[in-house]
Formats: sequence, structure tokens, C-alpha cells
Amino acid sequence: MQRRKFLKAGVAGAAAATLATPAIAQDKREWKMVTAWPKNLPGPGVAAQLLADRITTLSGGRIEVKLFAAGEIVPGRGVFDAVSEGTAELYHAVPAYWGSKSKGILLFGSQPFGLRADEQFGWMQHGGGQALYDEMYGRFGIKPFLCGNSGPQWAGWFRTEINSVEDLKGLKFRTTGLASEMATKMGMAAEAMGGPPMFQALQTGALDAGEFIGPWTDSALGFYQVAKNYYWPGVGEPSSAEECGVNAAAFAELPEDLQQVVTLACESLYNPVWTEYTTKHAQALKTLVSEHGVMVRKLPDDVITAMGAAGAEVIDELRQNDDELVKRITESFIAYRDLVGGYMTYADNGQMNARAAIMGY
Repeated sequence: MQRRKFLKAGVAGAAAATLATPAIAQDKREWKMVTAWPKNLPGPGVAAQLLADRITTLSGGRIEVKLFAAGEIVPGRGVFDAVSEGTAELYHAVPAYWGSKSKGILLFGSQPFGLRADEQFGWMQHGGGQALYDEMYGRFGIKPFLCGNSGPQWAGWFRTEINSVEDLKGLKFRTTGLASEMATKMGMAAEAMGGPPMFQALQTGALDAGEFIGPWTDSALGFYQVAKNYYWPGVGEPSSAEECGVNAAAFAELPEDLQQVVTLACESLYNPVWTEYTTKHAQALKTLVSEHGVMVRKLPDDVITAMGAAGAEVIDELRQNDDELVKRITESFIAYRDLVGGYMTYADNGQMNARAAIMGY
């Protein structure tokens, strides 16, 4: 897919968009979904449309969800406020974008050296995470749900090679969420921006490097055209959860069966979205290397060690946050990470290491 097919966000129609009170006639509702993505952007843009369609279908048309891409009603980074204020009924984005609202929100999306995609959902469902998620977003009049995950993200696209920690000092680097705080502690100049602006900034030299998601989405955005060094592992975001935020008043107004429809539509997409990313990332990586000359490189061990120290500082600062809820979220995350991480040493980690040793038989 060529990047120009979806970079033309429908901004031309933004001024003409007229918002109205949702129609509720014969038990039917028309809901607006605003997203942080260009329409049908491989990965999150596709997942957003899947969610809109699934809610509409599972509700038997009683909730008709119409998707508006970034820029059609509000900018991508404006979707949280749009749903909080009732301009739209729901949004599709990632928690990593809302750190200005509360640092505690960032833990629900991704964490440096944190949870894998399955562990993130496990924390929500079985480790007390959803109750804390509800409490935090309730402050803003939003009912939140996780509805997908990109899986392990990459360390990023670099215009030049990285051979030591010193090479990162002063580097202008696009990232987001808690990963940006880790990068800052490493001496990097962290920049927050969307995928299309990141391409332009790399092209002009306004950025030296940046990470967005992974091979599938990144190749569609064309980053390989302006930076050939693709580094792993993405320890800043071992996974990145996608979320649906629903206006709390609109959700409360729904009858119980439709509340279940929205809930199950979100939860049922988590695994299909995650596994699609995994499959298409793998396919895209092969193409990036074989057809576009991308150089896949591992971060030096001393860089990973330094990132681990910086990431630990980030989490420690959250533990000392002035907001009591942020502290509770952080302690819950740490407890679940350590519990499941200890088990994974014997389970998934052991299996993956054993499999890697015999690959190609």
C-alpha cells in the first residue's frame, strides 16, 4: 500500500461536518467515532474501522457507528477531549497520547520494559487493572476499553548507525508516552508527532530518528525511504495497547444489552487485532529487507542497559507521584509485571528460547 493513499486525511470536509445530538428513534442511535489515525492506516486505522463495524453489527444496527478519521472533525490528538465533552460518542486511539491528562494513564498503554500484549490484557482482566482504568478515565467522563495491541514495537528508524550510548545524546527522536520520558533521560530530544509528520520530519532532517509502531504500519508510511537503519528491540514499548474511549453519559444511557455489545465488541477484537499485527509485521519485515534495502540492527548491549536504568527511573517517579491514584496504578502494574514476569521465565521465555535454538530444521 502506498502512503499517499491514506495520508490524505479528510480535512477538506472538516468545516462542513455538523455535530448533532445522537438520534435515538425506535431504539436506534447514531454514534460518531473519532480516531487518532488516517482512515484505513494499516494497523490502527484498520482496527478502528473494524471496531466501528463490529459495534454496528453486534447491536443489530441499534448503534450505528460512523468513523471519522483524524482531521475530519477534530485533530488526532483531540479525540480524547471530543469524547469527554460529548462532541463525539467514542474514539479509537492509544493511552500513550494522554500523558498531559495524567501520568497514570500512560501505564494502560505501554511501559518501558513492561508488559507484553497478552500480559497487558491479563492485567486488565485478572490483575485489577480495569477497575483502575475505569477510575482514572472516569475523572474525564470516559468509559475506557482496550480493543487491540500492536505487539512489540521497534526501537525505531535511524538515519545513522548507533554504536554507543553517546551516539544518542542530543538525537532528535520521535516517540511517545513513557518511552519519551525514558528517551529524555538518555539525553535525547524527544518529539511527539503522528506518523505522517514523522515521515516529513525525517525527510527534512528535523528528526534524526523515530519510532512509530512496527514493520507493517511503518512500511506503509514509507519511513524506509528516508532512514534505512531499523533497530530492535523496542524496549520502550514491549507492546502498545489500543483503546476505545466511550462518553460515560452515552454509555450509561444504553440499556444493559447494548452496554454488553460495546464491551464485548472491544474485548473480542483485542486478540484478532494483535495477531493481525504479528502476522503482517513479519510479512512486511521480509519485504523491507529484501526489496527496500533496510538494515535490521540490534541496539548495542550498553544502550539497552542504559535504557533499563532510565526506564526504572521513570517508573520510580510514578511511584512517588503526588496523585494517590497514579501511585495505586503504578503499584498494581509493578505487582502484576513481577508476578507474571517471574512465571514467564519458565513458560513463554523458555519455550521461545528453545524454539529459536532449533529454527530452520
